[in-house]
Amino acid sequence: MRVQIVGGGKMGEALLAGLLDTHWASVDELVVVEPIEARRGELADRFANVVVREHVVEAVDAIIAVKPDHVEAACRSLASADVSRVLSIAAGVTIARLERYLGNDAAVIRAMPNTPSMVSQGAAAIACGSRATAADQAWAQSILSAVGTVEVVEEALLDAVTGLSGSGPAYVFLLAEALIEAGVQVGLPADVSARLTEQTLLGAATLLSISTESADVLRRNVTSPNGTTAAGLAVFDAADFRGLVARVVAAATARSRDLGAG
Repeated sequence: MRVQIVGGGKMGEALLAGLLDTHWASVDELVVVEPIEARRGELADRFANVVVREHVVEAVDAIIAVKPDHVEAACRSLASADVSRVLSIAAGVTIARLERYLGNDAAVIRAMPNTPSMVSQGAAAIACGSRATAADQAWAQSILSAVGTVEVVEEALLDAVTGLSGSGPAYVFLLAEALIEAGVQVGLPADVSARLTEQTLLGAATLLSISTESADVLRRNVTSPNGTTAAGLAVFDAADFRGLVARVVAAATARSRDLGAG
């Protein structure tokens, strides 16, 4: 067994799917630990031949993917099972708390990935604990690199990572919802509006990722003076769109800090 994913929720499922799809591990090298019987059944149905069980496995490296209020119990179970290396993706739970809960010499790496990991397009950042070696960091990077990109940061920055990229997919999905609805309001059939929105977001994101030009240059390139795009962007400016986005990210960052202080 290569790694156990403790927690079979959305992020645990996303990592499981990504690790299998990118061949980071085979089905017999992964196990999911999930206490809810109905959820275990769902995961077993989707991921044929992956072991899904109720309790942790002895001495197998672990990814902690449970909700923040369940982290302490998960760590206690892993400590009892002599697990020596842990990658935690629980939002807001600090390395100090993880090391205290584990109560042994386990190496701890804390990370914040996001749900596009499910389609190998995740964005993650990691920070290493006091017991983690360069090999432990490389192990964590290999897991998250299998499902996207990884940045190494100081732990103090992980709350900001959570506010930006951890929660960021929801912001994009909300924008997609709004664009689809707006398209319908100006006369497009709902299915046409949805397809155009999806491809527009995909195309813009792809262009941004492969272009040598920055986001502001790309925006200016598509904005002709007194043209249609300029008219639309003027509405954003009047509504303080940049300020709104800043407040959204700040609110999510603050919530991550609150969770870490618990």
